[in-house]
Amino acid sequence: MPETKDGIKVVAENRRARHEYFINDVVEAGIMLTGTEVKALREGKANIAESYASPEKGAIWLINANIPEYSAGNRQNHAPKRPRKLLLHKSEIMRLSQAVERKGYTLTPLKLYFNARGIAKIELGIGQGKKLHDKRTTSKDRDWSRQKQRLLRDRG
Repeated sequence: MPETKDGIKVVAENRRARHEYFINDVVEAGIMLTGTEVKALREGKANIAESYASPEKGAIWLINANIPEYSAGNRQNHAPKRPRKLLLHKSEIMRLSQAVERKGYTLTPLKLYFNARGIAKIELGIGQGKKLHDKRTTSKDRDWSRQKQRLLRDRG
């Protein structure tokens, strides 16, 4: 796991989320995990590409995130794709629930990491789905900025 300068160790990143959604706001949340899940994350094994967050029963739940079983675990190992409760303040839960109820908004996990204190956190993005032409425009802008950087670098 690569460690950044602020002591954050990124376990999994959802790079496709910024391609699929306009991310309007980002929220950091804690995750309720079992012991073997934490150990599997410390091994650097997780996949949040197909996952999403959903407000249910007065809480926000992470659905379909894949944390594979811990390699040295016993028969009480965790289920890899079980729903996991996210730890947020009540006001944040209300705000996120209201955002999801609006048309076209969704909660997408962007990054799963350990903070400087060694606590597992997840970064959620409140996003609105992009249409195909929006994706093309984003791709075209990104390619042009790369080409512009190359031209400036070669020139000067």
